[in-house]
Amino acid sequence: QVQLMESGGGLVQAGGSLRLSCAASGSIFSINVMGWYRQAPGEQRELVATITSGGRMNYGDSVKGRFIISRDNAKSTVSLQMNSLKPEDAAVYYCFANLRPRITNPSSDFWGRGTQVTVSS
Repeated sequence: QVQLMESGGGLVQAGGSLRLSCAASGSIFSINVMGWYRQAPGEQRELVATITSGGRMNYGDSVKGRFIISRDNAKSTVSLQMNSLKPEDAAVYYCFANLRPRITNPSSDFWGRGTQVTVSS
């Protein structure tokens, strides 16, 4: 059974920084992509950032230049450094991983339960 456990959410003032972390655990053969999505109330879930096992990164337009994603393949973790936070960054942030639980399994998407980020103006 695969689990993605997020940590690091909270309340921060506009212009401040937060760091989110996510650890994948359980039966994992390989992880292709890890990353973060977010969902604000009444909005669709949107891409924040993803990173492949080879280190290729992809950012949502609204966070480019402010957020930095990183990954530790050996520890199956992904982190998101969020700088210059804005009130519109407030949302529930979900950890994401596309991975193969076993060598006999196809790759599938897995999600964490989410961590709340609140930005006060």
